[in-house]
Amino acid sequence: MLTLPTTIGLTEANAVMRPLADAIAREPAGPLNIDAAGLQQFDSSALAVLLECRRLAEKSGRSLQLRNAPPRLSQLARLYGVAELLGIASAQDAPPTA
Repeated sequence: MLTLPTTIGLTEANAVMRPLADAIAREPAGPLNIDAAGLQQFDSSALAVLLECRRLAEKSGRSLQLRNAPPRLSQLARLYGVAELLGIASAQDAPPTA
C-alpha cells in the first residue's frame, strides 16, 4: 500500500507525484491501494495527484482504491464528481449519523 504525505498543495504536487509514479511502477499486480490517513493539508491539487495515480494504475490494467480518506478530501472529491473514480465509497467515508 502506498501512503500519501501530510501535505499536498499546488507547490507540492509535482514533488509528491514523482515518487508515487515510481512506486506505482514497482507495486505488484492487483489493485493499487493508496492510504490517505496521514493527509492533513491539501487542496484540489491532491485530487489531481490521485487522478494521475489512477491513470498510471489503469495504464497497467489495475484499479485504484483510496483508503482512509479524510472526510474533507472525500467531500472535495464528491464536489468535483471524481469520488467514484478514486474508489471512495460513500458509505465508508460518509460522516456518522446521529
